[in-house]
Amino acid sequence: MKSNRLSLLAVVLFYGGLVSFNISAAGLMSDVPAGAQALSLEGEALYAADPGAGTVANLDAAREVYEADPNDADNIIWFGRRSAYAGDYRRAIEIFSGGAEKFPEDPRFYRHRGHRYISIREFEPAIADFERAVELMQGLAVTVEPDGLPNAQNIPLTTTQGNVWYHLGLAYYLQQDWPRALSAFRNGYNMGGYDDNLVSTGHWIYMILRRMGSDAEAAVALNEISADMNIIENMSYHQLCLLYKGELEIEDMMAANGDDPSNAALAYGIANYFYYNGDKQRSDELLERIVSGSSWSAFGFIAAESDLANPQR
Repeated sequence: MKSNRLSLLAVVLFYGGLVSFNISAAGLMSDVPAGAQALSLEGEALYAADPGAGTVANLDAAREVYEADPNDADNIIWFGRRSAYAGDYRRAIEIFSGGAEKFPEDPRFYRHRGHRYISIREFEPAIADFERAVELMQGLAVTVEPDGLPNAQNIPLTTTQGNVWYHLGLAYYLQQDWPRALSAFRNGYNMGGYDDNLVSTGHWIYMILRRMGSDAEAAVALNEISADMNIIENMSYHQLCLLYKGELEIEDMMAANGDDPSNAALAYGIANYFYYNGDKQRSDELLERIVSGSSWSAFGFIAAESDLANPQR
């Protein structure tokens, strides 16, 4: 715990103070056309796909539990999470905001709301939420975060603290603020955890360092990544890390059409690989392919949007 607390303090000092935040959700969401969830970075209205029957059933069950006891923090969180899984990110943000009003010292509400601010492209409110969570996490025991979508082994792989660092790093990455993104991801990486956590976070650290022109440091950042790691979920990130290390060829990797969250992550990493190696044309073509798909809430999709919006990258 001591090292984690030091990391928390270090990042607070790095940021020079936390961004002030407003727990009112309505004032922090851009206006969108009726029925839309978000606007892309190019201003295109984004609509949620119809959720499957199982997703709807889980949401209905979470709503019933919440309505039976709306003052239970876990009930609020699961109602919000299930709403987001059903594609209603704006409603999820409202639910988490209600939870933050009732439990202003619980970092979980800011962690989950910040995630969904990223989904709807509201990066500044997301950063404010994650930095608030950083402040609230100080001194707390590291807590495993239950999975809403369990993996094949039914093993929760992440913690609340690790997810705060990861998503804070992502929010800064999407703003192309490389130093702050790197600091946040490194704080998450230093927490350790499962091999899945190391490859997912290591992937972003590598990409950031390459963006910063620190190629040798980027290579060192992958020293702990190997082909024989025990990967349960993050096969795409593992493959990308092995590609970066020169232990995999692109031809050996899974399909990367970018049209589901896992493939969007893989396709985005490959687009960056082309970019780092001087083939901007192939990079841009793959980025365009990603954003022409339907998985608009996937992190790889949003990152592709961000890169295309910054042609000077």
